[in-house]
Parts: sequence; structure tokens; C-alpha cells
Amino acid sequence: MLDLAYTAPRAKTIAGARHDWELVIGMEVHAQVASNAKLFSGASTKFGAEPNSNVAFVDAGMPGMLPVINEFCVEQAVRTGLGINAVINKFSQFDRKNYFYPDLPQGYQISQLYHPIIGEGEVLVEMGKGEARLVRIERIHLEQDAGKSVHDMDPNMSFVDLNRTGVALMEIVSRPDIRGPEEAAAYVVKLRQILRYLGTCDGNMQNGNLRADVNVSVCRPGDYEKFRDSDNDFSLLGTRCEIKNMNSMRFIQAAIEFEARRQIAILEDGGSITQETRLYDPDKNETRSMRSKEEAHDYRYFPCPDLLPLTIEQDWIDRIKAGLPELPDAKKARFVSQYGMTEYDAGVLTADVANAAYFEDVADGRDGKQAANWVINELFGRLNKDGLTIESSPVSASQLGGILDLIAADTISGKIAKELFEIVYSEGGDPGKIVEARGLKQVTDTGAIEAALDQIIADNPAQVEKARENPKLAGWFVGQVMKATGGKANPKAVNALVASKLGQ
Repeated sequence: MLDLAYTAPRAKTIAGARHDWELVIGMEVHAQVASNAKLFSGASTKFGAEPNSNVAFVDAGMPGMLPVINEFCVEQAVRTGLGINAVINKFSQFDRKNYFYPDLPQGYQISQLYHPIIGEGEVLVEMGKGEARLVRIERIHLEQDAGKSVHDMDPNMSFVDLNRTGVALMEIVSRPDIRGPEEAAAYVVKLRQILRYLGTCDGNMQNGNLRADVNVSVCRPGDYEKFRDSDNDFSLLGTRCEIKNMNSMRFIQAAIEFEARRQIAILEDGGSITQETRLYDPDKNETRSMRSKEEAHDYRYFPCPDLLPLTIEQDWIDRIKAGLPELPDAKKARFVSQYGMTEYDAGVLTADVANAAYFEDVADGRDGKQAANWVINELFGRLNKDGLTIESSPVSASQLGGILDLIAADTISGKIAKELFEIVYSEGGDPGKIVEARGLKQVTDTGAIEAALDQIIADNPAQVEKARENPKLAGWFVGQVMKATGGKANPKAVNALVASKLGQ
């Protein structure tokens, strides 16, 4: 278990308000299911394809075309539910959500309102300094994505791309447990991390594969606690507004900050909040009205007549559960225990599943702390500088491991290792062969080191006397020997000889 102290949510204070207000946030995260085919057709889900090239007849809403459930998408939803300790509903049902939009060819979306596939779960969100928040998940349901309307290709016309139409989405609905902008962003980060570990969504927010609708409301101090003690009396939380399609942690925080201030200003001027859907404009740093917020009855939901209810066997759920990977919290705790690293370092290494796998390859059979230091400071530092990910790293895990092996064998010093890392990063190659070819081996011959030190002592008698009076000055001789040997002398041998020669 992680060494975290669960803390009750604290309300976000709003500077400049005349009264005290509490901020309440619920989130609906839409995660595209990691699947090669769509939810109800065999059409490809490949991103970046030519417009309208990944469209089956059923996606286009052609008459007489019937949907066929993609079992793998169902399995991915179950994996996600298991990954957040949620209830897996053995009975679920698809409904039609009716509304008109140009990029929704059928005129309805197949979703799940009354009987979702996943019930209540939870996500533990770390907030730093050993603190954590528990965000309750209300449900996860499967649904189709809509297409995309394109408005910037022609001044007089809009275009429709149906490639996304029918792509499987998991809508992950939280309870209104989030109390501030930073907490909201941290929740999405943690949820994205879990999904990537599970392999159920790639979490690519830039491509729209993970996006969030943020519900924001404000209430007076104490009303949130009353809500938690009540039978879901949402009137205690104030009227909420939904901010649609957020795909950036930074924008999520900024949008919540603005929306909270907007609502408080209206309420303190004696007005009332209109429940509506809003969009965030990052250029102006403001939200603006998109449409009035629909209720469920506005969509005229009814069971989809083309799909039978979905019944799941417990044996199938158990097999999926048995195949779950080690999840981030468990992996972080193991890294701390197994490798003796700090929780901070373990958090950095387990933040992304690919980073964690890379580190474990480097650390296999080697000193874990040393491996963590090189991966975090040298590799991650350089990758961040160059805007690269671990998947595109010029240095493989085996190459970095080879450098550490050379250090452990005293073939190279730490200083030479950094020089070698730069060569491998820029030019590639086998570290051992590079050391041999370029003469980078450190000097371990104590005779050669002693000869260099004797010459330096003979040339600097005044410095010798100062060093004997003040042992801290012995480092000057170490530096001179390293300089004389081109940085190749074994530092341990140099320090030992200097101490011996100066009588320390």
C-alpha cells in the first residue's frame, strides 16, 4: 500500500468574492476504447485516415443496416471497471439517445442510460505531500462517438467527416467529489494513467481520444457536507454548468477557475445560474454559452430495438480479472520496496506505463537506485529537453544498462559515463565497443596515477603545505590528477593516493 494519508476534500477559496463559497466539480470523461474496430461495425478506428474512409454502412446510417456488438470493446470496458474496483453489471442494455446533429447520420446515438455495463467504483488521486483524495465513480457506460464537423476549409460551407462515427467510447462519470481546479486535473491525470496501464485507452488527448466534460457549481459553506449526508439532494450544490470537450489539463484548470468566478459574480449580484452547456475559449480565457443543458427526457431515450440486452458470465469476468496488469499504485509501492527508492522517484518512474517498463529493463540485475538516477536525471532530462517520449528515445534500455555495467565494472568513471551517454544518445552504438574504440577506459593502474600525482606534488610544494594544514584543500590535488589523466583516472584510487601522500 502507498504511504498516503486520505484527506477530506477542501473547498477551493475564490479570491475577490464578497462571501465564502465552495466549489463542487463532477466530471464525465470520454475515453476512446483501444480497439481496431468500431463498437458496432468492423470499420477501422485508425486516426488520420482520409476523411470518410473508415465508414461502414451501419456507421453511415444506411437503411436496413443492423449493429453487431464488438465483444472486444465490451471486454475493454470490463477491464476498466475492474481496474477502478468497480461493480461489473452482468446485465446491461443499450438505449437510443435521440438528437439531430449533422455528423450523427442515424439521428440517434446508441448509448447506455438505464443499465450501464459498469457500476460504482473509485479512483484514489494523489495530491502531493502524502495527501490523497478519493473520487467516487458513479458509472461507466459504452456508447458510440459522433463524427466531426469541419468549419475552416471553406468560408461558405461546413464539411462532415464520419471517420469517428461509431468509434467506441467509455463515458466515465464521477460523483461531484472534486473540490478544486488542481484536483480536477490530478483526477484526469490519474484516470488516464490507469487506462494506459490497463491498455483500454491510449489517453491521447491531442487526438481527442480522451476528453472531459466538466460540471461546475458553487454553493455556500457546509452545503456540500449536507449533500453527502443527504439522499443525493443536488439542489444543495447549486445549479451546475457543463464545460464541454476539454482536452488539456491546463485548460481544465483555467476553465474551472473562470467558470467559478463567473457564477459567484452572478450570485453575489442577486442573479441566478442558468443550467447550460458552455465552451471554453483558451485565447480569451473564458467560457461562453453553447446551448441550454438538456435533461434525459429531452433525448427521448428508449431501449435500442436492434440490440439484445448484454449478459455477461462471471467466469468471463474472472478470466479478464486474472489477466489484469500491475496497476500504478501497486507498481509504485513495489518500486519503493524492491529498489529502495523514494516515493517521489517511484512516482516519476510509474507515471507512465512505458516509462516504468523501460526502467525495469534497465534495473534488471543492476543497482535499482543507480538505474533510477540515470533514467530520471540523465535520460528523462534529455528527452524532455528535446521534446521526445520514452518510445522515441535514442538510447534503448539495453544501451543504458550497458553503460551502468561499465560503471559497475570500474571500466569507466561516472564522468566518462556521462560523456559516453551523450555519444550513444547522439550517434547510437554499443557502449562497450565505443569505450574500446575511443579509448575511454578509466585508468586503474595505480602506478600511472601515482606517477602523475608525484609530479603534481613536486611542482606545487606550497599547495602541499596548505593541504596538510587544511585537509579540505586535498581536493585540489584530486582535480589536478584527473586533469592530467584526461578525466580517466579511477576517482577512488586517486582519492586514496592523495590521502596517503599528504599524510591524511
